Amino acid sequence: MVIKCSFSIPLKAIGDYSRQAKNLPPLPHFITKRGPYIDEDQGSASQITTVFEFEKSKLLEAWQKISGHIDALRIVPGFKLSAQVMDIEREARRIRVRA
Repeated sequence: MVIKCSFSIPLKAIGDYSRQAKNLPPLPHFITKRGPYIDEDQGSASQITTVFEFEKSKLLEAWQKISGHIDALRIVPGFKLSAQVMDIEREARRIRVRA
């Protein structure tokens, strides 16, 4: 499973984001974090994408841990979050069937 989180942060608050990101609580070993990937071509805001990967059987626990991990960022002025949960195995099967 994958949870893809996209954050939008005003450029003027990127320093606040960096300070908060340095102090994020560690994630458990069963969650692999990829990113953050930063796209600064969004005008007055930065788009930051982070991907969290884990086993499907751990979805509830992973969601709780990732939510706690991200909560520290909510104090950054202008912080906006979008999250998508994706079942990679199901998506891969769907693609193979269509091919």
